[in-house]
Amino acid sequence: MQPTLVSFDALSGADVYDLLALRQRVFVVEQACAYLDADGLDRAARHLLMRDRQGALIAYTRVLEPGVRFATHAIGRVVVAPERRGEALGHAVMQSTIAAIELAHGRVPITLAAQAHLQRFYARLGFVTISETPYDEDGIPHVDMRRG
Repeated sequence: MQPTLVSFDALSGADVYDLLALRQRVFVVEQACAYLDADGLDRAARHLLMRDRQGALIAYTRVLEPGVRFATHAIGRVVVAPERRGEALGHAVMQSTIAAIELAHGRVPITLAAQAHLQRFYARLGFVTISETPYDEDGIPHVDMRRG
């Protein structure tokens, strides 16, 4: 089944638990970064959950509408389950997210705040760095990148 973007209200309780657990597992625990992941934007976002055949959440993104974080659509909280890395799921979840945005809105600019060490990953998906220099976000260097 092709993953689709869904509103927060369309998520089940299990979906919300799974996406928060995966995000916290990677962004808070693995990256040793104490920050408020539940930042108040999830309810305004659309969410793309990629599950394996057994139903385990293996990759995730969220999409914010223009004006919420950036002037354009924004993709954020891009995450792949650690045990599934190396399977090109990062590319798959990003391509699915971009395709879902374009299906709904046509080819529109999309911005993201990338961890600086992932610039090459996002560049392969058509994003270019628009920040002049990296900036600190919760103790991790980030850059803004835009596609389209």
